[in-house]
Amino acid sequence: MLVASPSEILKEQLQAVRSQLVAHPLYAKINHLADIRQFMSIHVFAVWDFMSLLKALQRNLTCVDLPWRPVADANTSYLINEIVLGEESDVDEDGNRTSHFQLYLKAMQQAGADTSVLNSLFDYLDQGLPIKEAIQNIEVAPAVKDFLNFTFSIVAENKVHVLAAVFTYGREDLIPDMFLAIVNDLESKFPQQLSTFKYYLERHIEVDGDLHSHLAYQMTENLCQSETHWQEATEAAKKALELRIALWDSVLEGIE
Repeated sequence: MLVASPSEILKEQLQAVRSQLVAHPLYAKINHLADIRQFMSIHVFAVWDFMSLLKALQRNLTCVDLPWRPVADANTSYLINEIVLGEESDVDEDGNRTSHFQLYLKAMQQAGADTSVLNSLFDYLDQGLPIKEAIQNIEVAPAVKDFLNFTFSIVAENKVHVLAAVFTYGREDLIPDMFLAIVNDLESKFPQQLSTFKYYLERHIEVDGDLHSHLAYQMTENLCQSETHWQEATEAAKKALELRIALWDSVLEGIE
């Protein structure tokens, strides 16, 4: 009789909440350009804080200090560096180097989506406010604040196996085919406003949902070295997915 691996058990324990997220009623409610704008104005926070999870992992798994010293596990360093390379320096639809976050901002600008709240968050951070205070000060739905606060609590806790689990299982490809079909349909009606967003989604699925997810699974398996690690990883990943559902609930409420 085959015994399930810890990663297979983790995936099984997350299946119910993942299914709920992928089948979220939000997707069926997106029918107009204004709905896409509403979606993007909230989703951008998830795109942004994903980069902080990524850099927290890189900080833990590679040497970013001077003088440089070799890390214990070059294989895990390779996995995170490969993901960082793609996330920070991919290409836009014209072949220019850009991060996935900057590509998303470009898509928002083209679509006419509101970036003022995100900009206010950056302003607070530029003024030197701690991230928790900056999040508290912005005028955004409570679900967004809860989502961001969870992410940065995980970053502050700095358990590398938990960081990896949230990054891998809570944030990897969660965009269903139905959503891409909706965007494709709207893009055919508004090509001058949604072409970059369509490209972003296609690139996200191609890179993040294929190569990067495979690398992230392997990275998480390398870092979870005990039963306790796997339990903590499962709990954190489930919480991340539940908060993403609450985020989608907030977008849906705004659309309705």
